[in-house]
Parts: sequence; C-alpha cells; structure tokens
Amino acid sequence: MTTTDSAVAQSKSEHWQQVYRQLHQHPELSGQEHGTASLVAEELRALDGWEVTPGVGGTGVVGVLQGGPGPVVWLRADMDGLPVQEDTGLEYASRTAGVMHACGHDSHVAALLGACAQLSQDRPAGTVVAIFQPAEETGAGARRMVDDGVLDRFPKPGIVLGQHVAPLPAGLAISKSGPFMAASDSIRVLFTGRGGHGSQPHLTVDPIVMAASFVVRMQAMTARQAAVPAGPVLTAGSLHAGTRPNITPETAELLLTLRTFSDSSRTGMLADLRRLAAAEAEASGAPVPPEFTAYDPFPVTINTEGATERIMQTLTDGGVPVMPMTHPLTGSEDFGLFGTAAQCPSVFWHIGGIDAAKFTAEDQALMLAEHTIPARFPSNHSPKFAPDPVQTLPAMITAMVVAARSELARA
Repeated sequence: MTTTDSAVAQSKSEHWQQVYRQLHQHPELSGQEHGTASLVAEELRALDGWEVTPGVGGTGVVGVLQGGPGPVVWLRADMDGLPVQEDTGLEYASRTAGVMHACGHDSHVAALLGACAQLSQDRPAGTVVAIFQPAEETGAGARRMVDDGVLDRFPKPGIVLGQHVAPLPAGLAISKSGPFMAASDSIRVLFTGRGGHGSQPHLTVDPIVMAASFVVRMQAMTARQAAVPAGPVLTAGSLHAGTRPNITPETAELLLTLRTFSDSSRTGMLADLRRLAAAEAEASGAPVPPEFTAYDPFPVTINTEGATERIMQTLTDGGVPVMPMTHPLTGSEDFGLFGTAAQCPSVFWHIGGIDAAKFTAEDQALMLAEHTIPARFPSNHSPKFAPDPVQTLPAMITAMVVAARSELARA
C-alpha cells in the first residue's frame, strides 16, 4: 500500500468513526428513525454505483449495487435505539433524553455503510443489496419491509448476511449453525383486585400481592425446565401498581419477556403462564380474571447449516477470529425473517465490541466453557453499554466485506 493509499484509507476510516459518533448522539426509537434514514441515504448516494430507495417498510432504506451477472447477496443492519437513559460518560453520548443506542445498532449502521463503500470501490461481480432496517427492537421492522414488497421491488437474495455487536473482545466473532438466537415474546399481565384503605386489608383484594406471588411462582415453574436442553428464560422487567403507601390499588401490571428455542416450548410456556396467572387471581378472590396479552413476537434465529460453516471459515481466513459455539444465545432478533421469506440461506453472527485488552485469560476460559461474559462488562441494553468504535468498526466492516465478497464469488 502506498503512502497515498494509506492516507486515503485512514481518512475513510475516520469518516466512519464520525458517522458512528453522529449516530450515537442522535438515537431514534423504533419506527421513528427518520434522521438516521436520511443520514444513511445521504451516505449511500455519495458512494459510486449505489441506487438508493428510502421509505421501505416505513423508515427503512435499501441500497442496490449492480456489479454485473452473478449471485445476489443481502447485507442487513438495524437502525433503532432504545428508551434508555445513557450513563456511559462518553463525550459523544446521546443528546436525546431517555433514548440511547444501548444495543449497538449505531455500530451496525456505520459498519454496513463502511462495507458498502469498500464494495463500491472494487465492484465485485454480482449484486449487493444493503438493507437498513427499522424497528428491530419491537420485532416489527423486518416484517414491515417484507410486507412492503422488499423481495419483489429489489433483487431477490441468494443469501442474507447480518451481524451484531456484543460485549466480547473487540473483533472476535461467534456463531453457530442451527438455532443461534432465541424466540422472544413480550407478555403483559394485568391483575385486578379491589382497592381500599391500606389500614383495612380485610376489605380489599390486593393486586400487588397477586402480582408478587405470580412472579415467584413463574420463576419456580421456569426452574423446573432447567433439565431441558436450551430451556426457556423468563424475566419480569416491569411491575407497576399504586400511587401512595396507604392505598391498596385496583390493579397491578406486569411486563415479562419470554425466550424459547422451539415452537413446542413457546406454546407450552405461554399456556402455563396464562393458567398460572388465572389460578393466582382465583386463589386471591379477584373480582375478574387477569388480562393476559403476548405481543412483539420474534422468531428463533436459525443459521443455515453449511452456509454458516462456510462464512465462519471465510471470516477466519479474512483475519477475523472466530470462537466456536455449542449453545444458542438467549437474545432475540428478527433478522431471520428475511431469509425465511426469501426461502434462501441466512447467516448471522455476533462480533465483539469491548477493548480486547480488558479480557483476562480467566475471562476467555469462562467464555469458552460457559458461553457467557464476565458480569463486570455492561451488556446490550445496559445504560453503560459502550462499544469501542476504534477497534470495533474496522473489524465489523472487514467481516461484512470478506463475507460478501466470498459469497459473490460463488458461481
């Protein structure tokens, strides 16, 4: 590489760092990614050869790079932030109160834009379709783009590729064929009691007691599934009830998240939770049965066998280290809907975003043995989650580019 080439590469690298910081400072909630979509469209239009279509599935953006006859490869990044108040102390922290890129989607967008720039320079044979997807956090974005005709309006994929930043050593990729990430359901349970004065509990039916007992019972029920391979995960994320210490409220609302790895597990857990909530209300003498609603469903993310092993070897050969996995992750994604709708292979991987020097040998052993990360590292959705873009973006750009080039080269 000449000095001039090196200077050009460095200036472009710094550009994607600036794009990342801008995205991080201006996160937008699911379905409201108007500013992010405008930035993406502007950056794509500045690149040679990209045809840009905004407004797909709401705020989604699709870019198409035609390189002549050959395979069609889709590259996907999600764009939405979360309703989280940032607590990272970064100089480029979110400027929007109560909203943060706590899941790293800003990394995904900046990395895919950087990959698009590299692919436009060498223009490999075949077609690249860049999918910038809204509303991943609610599980609605991929479905909206499919419903808006993304498979009919743009070249249909032979394979769909995607990646997600994670609290792993920067640049380290993990994946596996088959089930890779869990299905997810959000659940709302509303217990209705009979309100009254806190000094006269015998005249009331306390919905807080119902809700608290239900949480304990549901965790005991879930623990009984521990012997099942890839058993379900159930967490209560919100409990709202009452306004004052001396008033027994009328209602208590619980919000839960359920993660499962098979249709039978999902169906069984939802039925068991519904039954448990009804039984708790009846045992407490509630005047009406509880309301039980499941919403924002995510499918199991299933990586195509054969294609996954091929892509992971491609990453390794391209300088991206890969750690083998045997168990699926309990996080969820709607990425798999694209491959399912297109009836083509799809491969998704996670890639580290934390300064690699912070991981000890003991940390590495824990990750290999138990497929988990040390608790001292903030995870996705934490107000302190802060990937290191200097180490992370080059690795994510490289991973997407080498994977795309390899698939485009397949006859």
